[in-house]
Amino acid sequence: MKGVKIISTGYYIPEKILTNQDLEKMVDTSDEWITTRTGIKERRIADEKDAVSDLAIKAARKAIEKSGIPKEKIDLIINGTFTPDYPLPASACLVGEKLGIKNVQMFDLSAACSGFIYSLSVAYSMIKTGLSNYALVIGSEKLSAVTDWQDRNTCVLFGDGAGCAILGASHEEHFLSFSCGADGSYRELLYIPAGGSLNPATEETVKNRLHFVKMEGNKTFKVAVSKMAEVARGAMKKAGISSEDIKLVIPHQANIRIIEALARFLNVPMEKVFVNIDKIGNCSAATVPVALAQADEKGLLKKDDIVLLVAFGGGFTWAGAVIKW
Repeated sequence: MKGVKIISTGYYIPEKILTNQDLEKMVDTSDEWITTRTGIKERRIADEKDAVSDLAIKAARKAIEKSGIPKEKIDLIINGTFTPDYPLPASACLVGEKLGIKNVQMFDLSAACSGFIYSLSVAYSMIKTGLSNYALVIGSEKLSAVTDWQDRNTCVLFGDGAGCAILGASHEEHFLSFSCGADGSYRELLYIPAGGSLNPATEETVKNRLHFVKMEGNKTFKVAVSKMAEVARGAMKKAGISSEDIKLVIPHQANIRIIEALARFLNVPMEKVFVNIDKIGNCSAATVPVALAQADEKGLLKKDDIVLLVAFGGGFTWAGAVIKW
């Protein structure tokens, strides 16, 4: 076995739909304002009793069934998330428990919206080096749990969901490149101020609503466009491909204007860019795997097609990957 490939994909999005019209009744906003600035028309919201591991397990079961691989052969579970069930233990361990998988490597990876691609790169490395045979790689988020529903600038953006892929060794290399980066100096442009070791939960932090996502939208937008273009080009250069070689671009679904700007920078027509932000909003680490699984489900990916994955998130983090399907 010389390479690594994606064997199957799966996704889950909650049934509950929160529309822009619903948000008009909650905060001072409008469907026209949200649609024009973000491209989002509706987003999915998980049931209050469901945690991130519950969303992940529903996606994972679909991928396992499609793969034809017995779950007992999975020896690595990575969940890209920043909204785990608990600070401790990792939600990946709870996914393993619910699948009935024990005594294998399981951990969460926190890279915000870049979490799934980061996780892919780790799983790829572990399979290549013989530390794993079959990896379940997940991006799962319950952003509704960390969204301030009184903040009209952020509450219109986020949704819940989970997507995943099962990776295994292959006679041919299907992962042509990875390109990942980060810069912590931007942290306060997109972060959750309290709940960690710097600012543990207190009556004051709760009162001041510091356990919710805070974002400076305009500044984040500018960095997101430049870094997503930069990391996409980096991944393409490493893979030795041009824009013409790409069959489909699957970008992080943060904002339709970011996606359109990325397409222009890469000289890729929007017909080759997968977009579902209008239906599910920004699901952070779940957006790329959900989109990948939906593209797979729709039959948009054929054997040997070149696919570009690209994401940007809090940290700031950014990541790109080129895959031959």
